[in-house]
Amino acid sequence: MPRYRYTALDSGGQESSGVMEAANETAALTKIREQGLFPVNLEELGHGKRKKPRAKSAAPSGGMMSMEIRLPAFLQRVRMKHMAIFTRQLATLVGAGLPLLRALQVLQRQERNRLLKRTLNEMGEAIQSGSTFAEALAQHPRVFNRLFVNMVRAGELGGVLDQVLDRLAEFMEKAQRIKSKVVSAMIYPVVVLTMAGGILTFLMMVIIPKFQAIFAELLEGEGLPPLTSFVLNSSRGFSRNLPWIGLGIVVLVVLVKLLRLTRVGRHFIDLVKLHMPIFGGLVQRTAVARFSRTLGTLMASGVPVLQALNIVRDTAGNEVIAQAIAQVHDSVKEGENMAPPLEAAGVFPPMVISMVEVGEETGKLPEMLIKIAERYDDEVDMAVAGLTSIIEPILIIFMAVVVGTIVISLFLPLITIIGKLS
Repeated sequence: MPRYRYTALDSGGQESSGVMEAANETAALTKIREQGLFPVNLEELGHGKRKKPRAKSAAPSGGMMSMEIRLPAFLQRVRMKHMAIFTRQLATLVGAGLPLLRALQVLQRQERNRLLKRTLNEMGEAIQSGSTFAEALAQHPRVFNRLFVNMVRAGELGGVLDQVLDRLAEFMEKAQRIKSKVVSAMIYPVVVLTMAGGILTFLMMVIIPKFQAIFAELLEGEGLPPLTSFVLNSSRGFSRNLPWIGLGIVVLVVLVKLLRLTRVGRHFIDLVKLHMPIFGGLVQRTAVARFSRTLGTLMASGVPVLQALNIVRDTAGNEVIAQAIAQVHDSVKEGENMAPPLEAAGVFPPMVISMVEVGEETGKLPEMLIKIAERYDDEVDMAVAGLTSIIEPILIIFMAVVVGTIVISLFLPLITIIGKLS
């Protein structure tokens, strides 16, 4: 049975280490937690990761030069999944009574992401020099967005930092879960379309021109069936214009990128996304779930409603939704309710508007927003499953029609040629 060396913290923040036997890494972590400890490091004896040596001018004994490749600072980033794990660990340590600075030091020591490791070190120095946790976070906008900073600030003011960190971790985990499901559902059609494009290009540029030469030689000038002529002409045009087709795709991608740099362009692209056939409903449900969860989490954490609306607007991820939230902000600032401007935006479903209205009347708007988010998370799951079941047969039929048309068009002249030979 494998043996593992572990380092863990108890409820008082005292560090302990030891060696244990377990079937696998998951079983080892479970055993550590059953002892009331929080694991911070675990490695299998005999398979532990070696510490990276410092760069030396001499080559190692194997004759290969040891080289560590580092990305430029502007390319380094921290993924949402990684941030969710970090936030959950920090919430656990702070909830266990560990001082914030000590918790950051523990997480910084075990962190593998270079950007986050460096950020945690700088945050620890800032806190030691007298800054609050929120102020230390605000110094690193590339890692911690406004949502994170403002929720932590509200948690510090209310003395419920551990609860706020728990909410943040839950928020990130659910957002990551939804994103992963959507990405997973899109992998299959993207792979199939890529393979279909490659196969079609190969047929058009390699196979069909060879048949065209065979037909010209064996039919001795006789006319070809209309379907065959259409396929041969398409192949000839595709081969001649392939550079222009590639250039057109590049120009289209660049144009979309340039449009997204302008507010009007982003609004147009996001409006198209919301009204796309098949995919539009999924985009809308995802946007509504994100809006509801973000606003509900901020308000439940004690962030003032106007400040919360500004944060939600900046993190909406959809310009149409962001403009609707800006209208809601202006209405609330004038003393009005949220429901009328949400309805006037024409983006939010009637059920969302009704639930927001009920939440405002009962004084339980944060709880109602969280319920809306949970409802739409479920709808996103169902929409993704439905899209997957629809896309698969559509792609299969599309491939069958394209390949079948090419095969039939190439066999029609062969029948004539076989008849002549007979």
